[in-house]
Amino acid sequence: MPNNKVLKSLRYILLAIFLIHSTVEAYLHQLLGGGKEPSIHALCPYGGLESLYSLIFGGTFIEKIFSGTVVILIITLIIALIFRRSFCGLICPFGALQEFFGIIGKKLFRKRFIMPEKVDKPLRYLKYLVLLVTLYFAWNTAGLWVNPYDPWAAYGHVSAGIESLIDEYLIGLIILIVILIGSLLYDRFFCKYLCPMGAVYGMISKLSPAKITRNENTCVNCGICNKNCSVNIKVSEQKEVKSAECINCQICILSCPKNNTLEFKIRNKAIKPIFVLIFVFVLFFGGIGITKIMGVYEITPPPITSGTKINPEEIKGYMTLNELSIGLNMDLNEVYKKLDLPMSISKDTKLKDIKNIIPDFEVEGAREKLR
Repeated sequence: MPNNKVLKSLRYILLAIFLIHSTVEAYLHQLLGGGKEPSIHALCPYGGLESLYSLIFGGTFIEKIFSGTVVILIITLIIALIFRRSFCGLICPFGALQEFFGIIGKKLFRKRFIMPEKVDKPLRYLKYLVLLVTLYFAWNTAGLWVNPYDPWAAYGHVSAGIESLIDEYLIGLIILIVILIGSLLYDRFFCKYLCPMGAVYGMISKLSPAKITRNENTCVNCGICNKNCSVNIKVSEQKEVKSAECINCQICILSCPKNNTLEFKIRNKAIKPIFVLIFVFVLFFGGIGITKIMGVYEITPPPITSGTKINPEEIKGYMTLNELSIGLNMDLNEVYKKLDLPMSISKDTKLKDIKNIIPDFEVEGAREKLR
């Protein structure tokens, strides 16, 4: 089964590429600012889901979220509808981070631990509660409420330094550490128990015509599929795997020693793992490419020029005082006066950096004063 080993390795290589890309983008965002590089929120489909209410009823995206984030959300929902939770299993960089920590954990402990079923089963519903709570507060506050508690956001700000992490993302950092330690011991710890987007994809995947089937006549009940399932589904005990937990990583199929015993099928048409990989990537990157050509996909804000008109609700932390003056069509001195700022602060200072000079300065407070 050499081809299966190659495909397994290819999957890990691609996951590593996505994780490295997200990490580099997060670093560049810290280095160059939100006006030039996307935030880690802009690259996460959950940001699009959090922003939907504000977009539909207010006509604007919440802070740090742009049209491209909603595009990513829509594309991944389409993928979930056709190929189940393939985004989780084949693309998601946070999922990749957990898997790589899982590999380290396996080397350290020479085994993977499995949560007792009486603990595991109720914990699986926790991600649905996280989804409801975060959406409720995001839609009621019209802001990225989850940001300080978001472990992925904390990961994206590691390059900002420990002081910034503790100051802005203390809870998110603690949750991130718990997740990484959990991932050393248990497969896909965050995906199984805490990921709100995984909850969404899981519900959508229940509508999918796709499933993994097991041929009971050729199955030798070796249990290798169970051992290799990163979300601990007992594949060998099921004729059809249609669980909302399945992330469609294809590893169970690639690990099976009997050809065509485990197959991924859409309406009874078997699709080989290599083609699942290709189709999912074409849908994801093709969708992004098409929307870029159409001018719909944006993950960073357009530059502020003399023709730009913004309202106070659209003020972002990466904007400078000078950009506020231009975008609001307001005299620069008036901006300083309304924000109670000394003229000694440079006009090229970003709003989010003013708190380094004036500790109690907040971007939301600036919006209020300029409304």
